[in-house]
Amino acid sequence: MFTGLVGELGVVGAIEYLSESAVIKVIAPLLAPEISQGESVAVNGVCLTATSVGSDFFTADVMVTTLKMTSLKNIAVGTLLNLELPVRTSDRLGGHIVQGHVDGVGVVQALIPGESSAHLSIEIPRELTRYVVNQGSITLDGVSLTVGSIDDANSIVDLWLIPETLERTNLSRAKPGDLINIEVDVLAKYVERLLEKRDQ
Repeated sequence: MFTGLVGELGVVGAIEYLSESAVIKVIAPLLAPEISQGESVAVNGVCLTATSVGSDFFTADVMVTTLKMTSLKNIAVGTLLNLELPVRTSDRLGGHIVQGHVDGVGVVQALIPGESSAHLSIEIPRELTRYVVNQGSITLDGVSLTVGSIDDANSIVDLWLIPETLERTNLSRAKPGDLINIEVDVLAKYVERLLEKRDQ
């Protein structure tokens, strides 16, 4: 489990494409010393397993399904990645409950710099809009954020990014047309499931 608070902005050092997967090497000098082989790491919001670890890097296998269903299909050497290690039971839950299971891929509509924040506008898959509420939580590329507003008719979610988020994550580099991984609040999905079962 994760919280959506980015621990480091890593860099893709290498990618090897295989027949049914890819192996990525992520340069992460701050977090690598804390990672053990076999541990989970959230990479742009996707939960991956560290297959090898060095002093300043780790590698992870990305299955073909993950490549198809997430924005990781567009990464290249030099791409910046939001990284987070799993939460410890003793840690503060500073963001919200994040599983690292991507629900869909959105498209950046605009990133508009402001005086003290930036306005980020994302088009999300229509089927995910029912899980999004104003002032609720959403995860974009592994970053826990608060929804500013949602336009249900056009499936547009608007958010405002504070300077800390802009400095510590790759969202500051978002451009119109970029793909972005979306994980909605898992609590909303559980509530929906419970209500469905109650009515059966």
